[in-house]
Formats: sequence, C-alpha cells, structure tokens
Amino acid sequence: MQDISVIVSQYLSKLSLPGMGITDVIEIALISFFIYQFMVWIKFTRAYTLLKGILTVVAFILIAYIFKMNTILWIVKNLASVLLLSVVVIFQPELRKVLEQLGQKKIMAAIIPFDTGKEVQERFTDKTVNELVKACFDMGEVKTGALIVIEQENRLSEYERTGINVDAVITSQLLINIFEHNTPLHDGAVLIRENRIVAATCYLPLSDNMELSKQLGTRHRAGVGISEVSDSITIIVSEETGQVSIAQNGRLTRGVTSAELRAALVKAQNKKVVNNSKLRHLLKGRVKHEEEKADR
Repeated sequence: MQDISVIVSQYLSKLSLPGMGITDVIEIALISFFIYQFMVWIKFTRAYTLLKGILTVVAFILIAYIFKMNTILWIVKNLASVLLLSVVVIFQPELRKVLEQLGQKKIMAAIIPFDTGKEVQERFTDKTVNELVKACFDMGEVKTGALIVIEQENRLSEYERTGINVDAVITSQLLINIFEHNTPLHDGAVLIRENRIVAATCYLPLSDNMELSKQLGTRHRAGVGISEVSDSITIIVSEETGQVSIAQNGRLTRGVTSAELRAALVKAQNKKVVNNSKLRHLLKGRVKHEEEKADR
C-alpha cells in the first residue's frame, strides 16, 4: 500500500500544471457563458436540426480518416472551403437573428439572473386553449376555413416575416374575424407565439407527402408542410366540410373532437412547476431576516 502511495506521489511530482491567474478564470467564465448562450440559441431555432446533419457529416469524415479512406479525404480536403461557405449560407437567417438578439440582450441580467425563477412555466395559458378551441369549432359550424400555427420550441420567424404583423392577445372573436371571407387577412396562416397572435396571412411550405389524400387542398398540405420542418402544432379548419384537423410531426389527424383538440393543446402547453431562483430565495431570506431583527 505504501509502495502505491510512493509511486502516485512521484508521478504527481513530475506533473507540471500551468499557473492560473485571475485573467484565466475570467476567460474560462466568458467562454463558458458564450457557449451556453450559443446552445440556448441553437435549441430555439431550426439550426439544431441542421447542426445534427453537420455532425453526421463530421462523424463520416472521422470514420474515413480512421480507416485511411484516402479518396474521400482528398475530396473533403478540396471541398473544405466550399463547405465552410455553404455553412454560412445555410445558417444566414439564424446568424442574423442571433446578432440582432445580442444587440438587444442585457448581458449582466443574463449572467446574474436575480429574478428569473417562476412558479409555473407554460407556453400559453388555459385561457388561450379555451379561446382556440372555441374559435375553431365556431368556424367549423359555419364552414369558415382556417389555418392556425402554434409555435413551440422552434422559432418560426422566417414564416412570420412573410405575413402581416398583428401582435394581439388571442381571442376567439379576433380569430373568427381574421378568417372571415373577403377580409384582408383571411388568406394564409395565423402564427401564434405564447398567448399572442403575432402575424396573419403567413405563407407556409407545402408538403410533398404522396400519402396524403388527393381530396385535401392547399390549406391541409400547408399545415402538414410546416409540421414537417418544425415542431409546431397546426390546426386546420376545412372550408368544405367544417372538420377540424391537427398536423404535428408531419402527421395529419382529421376530424378531431373539441376534447381531442383541447388535449393536444394542453400537451403542447408543456406546463410544469419549477422552483424560484436560488439567488432570489437567498436575497429574500436575508431581507426577511433583517426585517425580523429590526422588529425585535
């Protein structure tokens, strides 16, 4: 046992660890912060899906390097500059968005979150769920066509820009009025973010899925199309039959009931209870302690 401890101590004595000063600590903290912000940004954009594709290509190149696949390595080497340029072009909308957000972000508030804790976190409220269900089935009764896209994790800013900004609180009356025939905003999709209608008349990508029924029109294909490229949940009200359908993850569920629509929206709420910020609790506890001392 003593021999092992002697060997370990001799080995450790030979190690030369670099010195670390206050500048190094600050540098590590800054790098960690920016990596964290980058990962948060990736999470809320379609860039996450693109990043997984790039990582797959990198893994393929690594395998080619390990097994000495010289032809593949030669092709990659000669196309490296083109590939880097392609990445910049592919991520151009997301890069522009993150630079805009960086200019608007309060850096100190992000580093030191004094008051970021919430008791309940949810994408939208129960009132929004009720208004959506009521609006869809009221429109279904009179066969008013509607296309409502509810944003979840992936930001849909690129589709928001194709429409007209609304920025209004969700009510069933407003949704019905937007999709009323012969009104300026009835054509296209409504985009919902949290508890607000952010845009109307938005253009959506059409699905190329050949398994979809030929009876379905552009509205249903657009609803499925946006669900194929994002994690959004889309509600479609048929103008011909008045049926309410849901599109999510590239799948279309037709003729849902009000209870089924409500259940899908409640699931999309992603409601969860979380503890408040520990720093906030600490400060509140300290203030309370000081007040008790003052009362004594």
